[in-house]
Amino acid sequence: MHLAYPAVLAALLFCVGLYGVLARRNAILVLMSVELMLNAVNLNLVAFDVWLRDTLHSGQALTLFTIAIAAAEIGIGLAIVLAVHRNRGTSDIDRLRDTAETDEAEALPDTSETDDAETEDAETAPGRADGKTGKTKKAEATT
Repeated sequence: MHLAYPAVLAALLFCVGLYGVLARRNAILVLMSVELMLNAVNLNLVAFDVWLRDTLHSGQALTLFTIAIAAAEIGIGLAIVLAVHRNRGTSDIDRLRDTAETDEAEALPDTSETDDAETEDAETAPGRADGKTGKTKKAEATT
């Protein structure tokens, strides 16, 4: 058998996987595309192992390691996707990126001017109805 047949098939599989990683927006489909790319690598490893007639069968051994890594990657990847889907309600990669940026902007409002004004007012106030000044209020808040 010629080496060209499995090499062309592996190249086609790898290209389909690469297209899936770059074009898809669903996280699960991206993980499936990564699996296609790893399978293309496995096919090349076994094809070259047979073509070179390696007595140690190192291509097949590396293929087993690649399969083990792919299984771990899919397990961890699916766990992360399910956790994100439970928290955010979507597995769309573009929407996850957008919500991460808006969450940071909403969580950290720009209050530098109001904090300074409130601190100055509390420190310069002679006293309050409960007899505490701004400085004692700050000390209580830090303890």
